[in-house]
Amino acid sequence: MHLQGVKPQRPDHEQPKTRRAARRAAAPTDQAPTVLPSVVIAVAETGELTVTIDDVPYPSEPFAPAWRREDFARLIDQITDQRHSAIRVEVRESDGTVFTDIVAPARRRTSETAPDPQAATAAAAVELVELRGSGFVPGEDIAVAVVVAHTDASHDGTARTVLEATQLDASPTREVILLGRVSGTLEIGHPQ
Repeated sequence: MHLQGVKPQRPDHEQPKTRRAARRAAAPTDQAPTVLPSVVIAVAETGELTVTIDDVPYPSEPFAPAWRREDFARLIDQITDQRHSAIRVEVRESDGTVFTDIVAPARRRTSETAPDPQAATAAAAVELVELRGSGFVPGEDIAVAVVVAHTDASHDGTARTVLEATQLDASPTREVILLGRVSGTLEIGHPQ
């Protein structure tokens, strides 16, 4: 029998033993659950990725090529770093296979020593250099590349280069350009 406006009491053997337990027992149970950002990645047969976060498109950086399968780890790290929280990732392959996982942001190591003010000043005083060129179409997107290696074309005019994967770390687009200094041939691609 319930009286209106009176909460039924628990039997003595079920009463909470501490104040914290009593508060927990009295807390409403119909609270909304915590929701993680939902990242959905659709993989096309070509390897191109279409990414959404909570149903909002998440395109690649301006003037960068579209996300590709090889960008997956960097993409997930970028999203978790931006949100400072775990994310729910759903990958939809072109064959219909679906994978789901929860990914936490990478732990950042903290230094136990006090920062060196001279090192901070040296890091802030970056030396900048400039290169100018002409002959471009007004408004044209100009890629900037630093030459880190050279190779020779084979007898049939094809070229191949092998780089250490760490050499691509400084490039947000992870593009590599092969430029023929005599022919002017330009090949832009993503190494495998």
